[in-house]
Amino acid sequence: MRLDKYLADVTPYSRKDVKLLIKQKRVQVNEILAKTPKLQVDENADTVQVDGIAITYQALFYYEMNKPQDVVSATRDKFDATVLDLLQPDDFREDLFPVGRLDKDTTGLLILSNDGQLAHRILSPKKHVPKIYEALIAGEVTATDVKRFAQGIQLEDFLAQPAQLEIITFDAVANQTLIHVQIAEGKFHQVKRMFEAVDKAVVTLKRIQMGSLKLDEDLEPGAYRPLTSAELAALQTNPTPDAP
Repeated sequence: MRLDKYLADVTPYSRKDVKLLIKQKRVQVNEILAKTPKLQVDENADTVQVDGIAITYQALFYYEMNKPQDVVSATRDKFDATVLDLLQPDDFREDLFPVGRLDKDTTGLLILSNDGQLAHRILSPKKHVPKIYEALIAGEVTATDVKRFAQGIQLEDFLAQPAQLEIITFDAVANQTLIHVQIAEGKFHQVKRMFEAVDKAVVTLKRIQMGSLKLDEDLEPGAYRPLTSAELAALQTNPTPDAP
């Protein structure tokens, strides 16, 4: 692998930046100053340093984010801040993207990665990977609603697959119900539209689980962290865990 590709893959530097770093004598390979960005390096054997700091090669990146409100699940947007705008400069990469999407006003679990295969594994309708949401619903959600969700709900443009609706608590004073709902799809405004179909309105909506990955409650809105090796392995091998 070329040295400029190696560094561009794992640092915020572009290949053009790497060329400048080499000219400034800031890059070493196996403790020898690099003289050309075309230098071939072995990512498994060679030691690459920038300003004396060793750069470990990593091609694929995985982050868990607690998405806040009023941020869009996109790589760029003309009008609104995106989830990539929340990344620190050292973590930002042009090839990162949100795995799936959350509406602008929906919060909670979002995966950011540059692994297209993982994204397909999680998002493909054929994989039936569950997405679990916690929502506050205006009015009282009833056992009848639970049965309707379990049967599948006909919306204007498609038949929503059967969903598991669980009533957590009902606040009679506020006239609101806290629920969990598990769906295997992810159509536009799907959860909101399913509740509209049973004459209910969603007040707040938060995704708390995708496949085996649960929202880290220690993450404040807008915060993120790398996935652990165990979390990544579970996502790849256990796509359909039980609902909470």
